[in-house]
Amino acid sequence: MSLSSARQRRATAASPPTDDGYSKEAKDRRRRPSADDDEEGIRWFLPFLALGLLRHMSASSNLIHDCDEVFNYWEPLHFLLYRSGFQTWEYSSNFALRSYLYLFIHALVAGPASLIFGEHKVRVFYSVRIFLGLISTITETVLVVALSRRYGKRLACYVLAMLCLTSGCFFASTSFLPSSFSMYAVTLSSALFLLEKYAAAVSVAAAGVILGWPFSILVFLPVTVYSLIRGSFRRVFLSGFLTSLFLLVLSVIADYYCYGKWTASVFNLLKYNVFGGGESHLYGTEGFSFYFRNGFNNFNFAFILALLFLGVVPFARKKYVPDLLIVVSPVYIWLAFMSLQAHKEERFLYPIYPLICVAASAVIDIIPDFFHDKYSSEQSIFEKIAKGLRPLILGFILCASHSRTFSMLNGYGAPIQIYQHLEYHEDTGPGSVLCVGSEWHRYPSSFFVPSYISEVRWIDDGFRGLLPFPFNETLGGTTAAPSYFNDKNKASDEQYLKDIGACNLLVELDLRRPYPSRGSDLSTWETLAALPFLDRELSPALYRSFFIPYRWQHNNVFGLYKLLRRLHADQQ
Repeated sequence: MSLSSARQRRATAASPPTDDGYSKEAKDRRRRPSADDDEEGIRWFLPFLALGLLRHMSASSNLIHDCDEVFNYWEPLHFLLYRSGFQTWEYSSNFALRSYLYLFIHALVAGPASLIFGEHKVRVFYSVRIFLGLISTITETVLVVALSRRYGKRLACYVLAMLCLTSGCFFASTSFLPSSFSMYAVTLSSALFLLEKYAAAVSVAAAGVILGWPFSILVFLPVTVYSLIRGSFRRVFLSGFLTSLFLLVLSVIADYYCYGKWTASVFNLLKYNVFGGGESHLYGTEGFSFYFRNGFNNFNFAFILALLFLGVVPFARKKYVPDLLIVVSPVYIWLAFMSLQAHKEERFLYPIYPLICVAASAVIDIIPDFFHDKYSSEQSIFEKIAKGLRPLILGFILCASHSRTFSMLNGYGAPIQIYQHLEYHEDTGPGSVLCVGSEWHRYPSSFFVPSYISEVRWIDDGFRGLLPFPFNETLGGTTAAPSYFNDKNKASDEQYLKDIGACNLLVELDLRRPYPSRGSDLSTWETLAALPFLDRELSPALYRSFFIPYRWQHNNVFGLYKLLRRLHADQQ
């Protein structure tokens, strides 16, 4: 009997310890995805295909939402390729606020495209956009896969649907802006953090700050801090430090090559806006609620759900704490910080757009948890109803988002289409002058101006701020520091064409106000093309913001976006 007892004791001692669920090893296993989890998660092909199709649609149909995208990025890129284009005061070597390294990255695609397509510059424009869409597709695919491995297919599918169809992501994904580049980096850094690739997450964050938008460092802060805590501190720190150092050196070299002097545009931008008393308020101010209104327009009820994430986390039975909370927390940090700034623009929220989708999807996913009875093995009727409501809520959000996207593309898509009509009117003659008045801020870039047009000129329609000037090769091109530039947004006497009679072509928006437009003089101008353009001032907010069938066209007011040509003397 004693021998049998001894054998039982040895067998018990040799058996593996039971997992009570509370040991450190058990917690690590729950937090770390296993090989089986990888198999159960969404595969790479589905999200890549879905996102790729939607990003291609965005690249081919997206608007240009901000004149900064044109004059601070498309125009300098056009100058690097074709030695012509508009320059803003930020690119004057006196100020040197913009990084040429960011432009060179896009020139890697635009350069070969310009050789392939020759004079068809519009194709170069869309080649760059497709490149931006590809970057967006890759980063968002990694995020969806990471979420599926950590939290299951349902949450990942919800996020995938929102990334594909919400208006904010559709428009921001192919915008040529540093804030969009930071958005790509935030998406990839968050995904790598969830995959426990901490060193890579911090390196991507460093690239997003230096190559993209320096102020977005606040968005990367939570993931960066926790990556340093979770991973090997030395390895993670060195990864971020060496990446930052390498990119800063490249940036300084690129700036020296273009500005003709040793300078660092990253620090110049920070100095101007933070330490140098930058006067961004000169370019417009908005109230505290601006970003909340804008967030609702671009994400509708998904934005409200994202804001509720902090409040519903306690009901999530700890499945989203702490990792997903760390990933989503920049939404609140960034909204609070940016709302306190006087100068506000829609593009400033781009870096957190994918995180809004993640937060909103998580809230939809945990709705049934509000009705879960942890002491009962059976689901209550309310929990079953809540589960059935999840796809309905998601479907409503996606339908509203599509409504917003449709309204924007069809209401404000005329400028790009009108400029594309220029290539069909070469009979205007070589050396033609294209004039633009109050619609200068919707100029889609020199990529849409054919070679028979020798120059684009602004005409005075009452704007008293500083307008872009053509890059001046005589003064040194990118190294020039023209005297007509200033950082006070004061108009220059040289920015307008004095003799309107020199204009061969004219682009204008006719909103049919009581005062006559230039194009209404039929003895001087003929209309080559005219497209409807949504009149924001006279259209109701609800109908202009969202497409409502049978109501959108009837309740909104439209003007005409026109391309005009001066009649010859024998035609007048």
